[in-house]
Amino acid sequence: MSTLTPPRAHHATSSPRAGVRHLGPNWYATVMGTSIVASAGAALPSPPPAVALRAVWALSAAALAVLLTARAVHWARHRDQARRHLADPAMAPFYGCLAMALLAVGGATLSVGASVIGEGPAVAVDAVLWTAGTVTGLIAAAGIPYLMVTRHRIELGTASPVWLLPIVAPMVSAALGPALAGHLPAGQGREAMLLGCYAMFGLSLLMTMVLLPLVFSRLVHHGPLPLALTPTLFLVLGPLGQSTTAVNNLADAVKSALPAPYPAGMAAFAVLYGVPVIGFALLWLVFATAMVVRAVRRGMGFAMTWWAFTFPLGTCVTGTAALARHTGLHAFTWLAVALYVLLIAAWAAAGVRTLAGLFSGALLAAPRPAPAAAARTA
Repeated sequence: MSTLTPPRAHHATSSPRAGVRHLGPNWYATVMGTSIVASAGAALPSPPPAVALRAVWALSAAALAVLLTARAVHWARHRDQARRHLADPAMAPFYGCLAMALLAVGGATLSVGASVIGEGPAVAVDAVLWTAGTVTGLIAAAGIPYLMVTRHRIELGTASPVWLLPIVAPMVSAALGPALAGHLPAGQGREAMLLGCYAMFGLSLLMTMVLLPLVFSRLVHHGPLPLALTPTLFLVLGPLGQSTTAVNNLADAVKSALPAPYPAGMAAFAVLYGVPVIGFALLWLVFATAMVVRAVRRGMGFAMTWWAFTFPLGTCVTGTAALARHTGLHAFTWLAVALYVLLIAAWAAAGVRTLAGLFSGALLAAPRPAPAAAARTA
């Protein structure tokens, strides 16, 4: 994500150089992908061992703390590079990852970490992270498209699934807000928060409907993405799985906040919306997997884009698990379990390769300049 070529290519021209100068906002994807392993596991009807989920949650919280510190140092010492990231249409959308990392760790703290630090502290941590993540996500959802229109020079045929990142952040807020709203006193505050989550669900969904046709049109008219960017096709699963999770979580939460007939109507909407969307998500999963297999056969190596396999897939786990809870259909339970197995495999593969790249210094080295043709495409 910080480079369009696999990290192993750096060795061909220069030795890796450690530091935070080239540490971009895309690194928050590692936090997102790790925390979703814990929260998605907790959402399953038969969750994995609690000790494993707690360990993964603790790892994601520690990774968030380290990255927030490193990115603060990056802005303090390398402000010129940070501004280049904002001016780069390929990198700027990753600022949505900051919001989603805050939200994901906050949600996992409430669902998994509460058994470690206690419910009261977990609610407090989630409240802080959800608020910070929501504010950051709304700024990114409005600000990054503004930069794309007014500042970025985007050539025809360069639409990318990465464009979805800033607009998915409000959907994550909508999906995780209901659990936090349940800890608010009944009344105007809880109702306002839940209806605000519905509003964020709508703004994220409608923006996805605007951008997704551009992404598919780019694929049809200009061919496959560059090899290192092919895993980003999995990012399309994010708004699909997260929106399904959001409507089902909201349907559970409004029972204690809104009068009849809204709870019954929202419960029906959760299933009527979620089932078709998960159907489309499965179709896209097959398509994206086929494209990744094609890229691997053509020499696709490891890049930070591999983390695109994790969080979007995790949202499909939570979405199908929520549908299993509301419909009682065992098929959704087995689907959620199967997707979770894929999530664990993807997380392990991305994590091991990332650690190897960090220890070697390759992932923090200056990116190798892309060839002119690849730059135009990517």
